[in-house]
Amino acid sequence: MGSASPDHISPVEPFWLVTTAPTKGSFHAMRLRVITWNIHKGIGGVDRRYAPERVLQLLLHHQPDILLLQEVSEHMPRNRFDDQVELLSSGLGMPHLAFNPQHRFAMGGYGNLILSRWPLDDIEEVDLTVGWRKKRGAIQARARVRMGDQTRSVLLHNLHLGLAGSERAEQLKRFLASGPFRGIHANTPIILGGDLNDLWGTLGPRYLAPAGFQRAGSLANTFPAAIPLRPLDGLFIRGNVQFVKGHACTTRLAKQASDHRPLIADLELTNLFAAAPP
Repeated sequence: MGSASPDHISPVEPFWLVTTAPTKGSFHAMRLRVITWNIHKGIGGVDRRYAPERVLQLLLHHQPDILLLQEVSEHMPRNRFDDQVELLSSGLGMPHLAFNPQHRFAMGGYGNLILSRWPLDDIEEVDLTVGWRKKRGAIQARARVRMGDQTRSVLLHNLHLGLAGSERAEQLKRFLASGPFRGIHANTPIILGGDLNDLWGTLGPRYLAPAGFQRAGSLANTFPAAIPLRPLDGLFIRGNVQFVKGHACTTRLAKQASDHRPLIADLELTNLFAAAPP
């Protein structure tokens, strides 16, 4: 891919590895790659050109296992009436999906999309719209991640928060008190990501850390993609999952394909047999 090659994470290394089949009382680490990205409906942040193939090319290069995408469109005139859910799912070979088009119009709409290499169930949507402001939401799904002959549940949360500080605070409080989130066991692996519109990088320490989350990697600027100045996007983990390595992508494609840069993280599930069920 020439200049579009990644900076820090090799796309050819295995993202999950089982050295031998696990037995009760033993554990063999399993890694998975997660990307969160506001793809801006496939419209470039600088050239304003609709080119979803750039999004697909970057994602194919990095070979994610789980994708938390925002502003994925379907059947919108500006986007050639493309069904981007199908385009990405089939193009990436990731058939398991959960889609919530919060924004619906006379023709088409757009919203949050989870794609996974493993089956998804227990899909829930949480309305995070505050008053008269733009519709916002979160979508949750449970991924049944396979490890040898074992299966591990990992909860996925994909959020797109609002533009005002008070709005984001209310949305995170509402999300953490919501039915899909409330009552999850502390050991259950959780991956939370999305476009949090986090101008100053303070939402994690103020709201997510008290709920047991830690940031997956360092705080990184992701917006605007060409010259990122703000850490709008975030990726957080909780429970029996650890951060291994990751970064905000800085390739040429990452600067062109959207107005946000993607966050990429390799994570490792831990204590498979010690965890209590969610």
